[in-house]
Amino acid sequence: MSVSSYVTAGSVDDVLAALAGGARPVAGGTDLVVGARSGKSSLPESLVAIHRVAELRGVRVSADGLRLGALASHEAICENEEIQARYSALADACTIVGSHATRAQGTIGGNLMNASPAMETGGPLICLGATVTLRSAAGERTIGLADLFTGPGKTVAEPGELLISVDVPAPAAGTGSAYLRLEYRRQMEIAVVGASALVTVDGGKVTDARIAMTALAPTIRHVPEAEAALIGSDGGPAAIEAAGEAVAAASSPISDVRGSAGYRRAMAAVIAGRAIEQALARARA
Repeated sequence: MSVSSYVTAGSVDDVLAALAGGARPVAGGTDLVVGARSGKSSLPESLVAIHRVAELRGVRVSADGLRLGALASHEAICENEEIQARYSALADACTIVGSHATRAQGTIGGNLMNASPAMETGGPLICLGATVTLRSAAGERTIGLADLFTGPGKTVAEPGELLISVDVPAPAAGTGSAYLRLEYRRQMEIAVVGASALVTVDGGKVTDARIAMTALAPTIRHVPEAEAALIGSDGGPAAIEAAGEAVAAASSPISDVRGSAGYRRAMAAVIAGRAIEQALARARA
C-alpha cells in the first residue's frame, strides 16, 4: 500500500482535523518507515506530518517535575544534564535507542504510541510515575502511562486522539533510578530482556520502590511483588535477589529467534537485579 494523502500540519488543530479524517500522524518516522520497508506493516493511506507543530516540542525541567513534548527526541532527552541527574533511568533508556540517527529523529511520543513491549522508554517512565495527555477534537484527557498500553502495538487511545505531552513528577529526595537491558550488540538493538528500577532510600532503608519489566510480557508493566521485596529492607543482596526472582516469576515471555522463553525468564532475574543495584547506588550517592 502506498500513501495517497500526505499533509504537513502547522498546528495541533490542523493535526486533529486530519486525524478526524482518518489520517495517521508521523514525526520522525523511525518505526513507520522501518516497518514498511521490512514488510511488517504497510504504510497508511493518509499521513499527517506533525514535525513542524511548535506546541508539541520542548523538554522542560522544573522544581515540580519534567514535561516532554510529544516531539522531544531521544537525543534531546538523553543529553539533558538535569534529566541525567534526576531522571536517570529515562536518560539510560534514551541513550541506547536505535542508532545515533534514530535518536536524533525518533520522538518520545512516537516511541510510546508504537506500544512495543520491548521499547526502552516505557519502563523508566512507568517507574517514574509518568502521565500522558491525549487530545482530540472532542477534548483532552490525562492518564497514567501504565494504563496506556493494552497489548503489542495497541493503546487505549481512541481514533482521532493525539499524544500531546508526557509529564513526570519530581522524584523524592534520596531517589535513584536505572534502566538496563540484555542486548547482543550496542547499536540498532532492542531489548531481549529489560528492567527498570526506582528506589528511594532514607536512613539506610528502602522506603519506596518501583520495578518494571521490558520484553517479558505483552505490555511493559510494573511488578508489585518485586517492589514489596525491597520496601522496608536495607537494599542488601537478599532483598535484591528476592526482587529479581519476583520479576522472573511475573514474566510471560515468548520464544523467538532472539531468545527462548526460558532464557528470557532466567535473565529477567539477573537484569532486574543489576538495575536495582545501580538504582540503589545512585540513591545512596
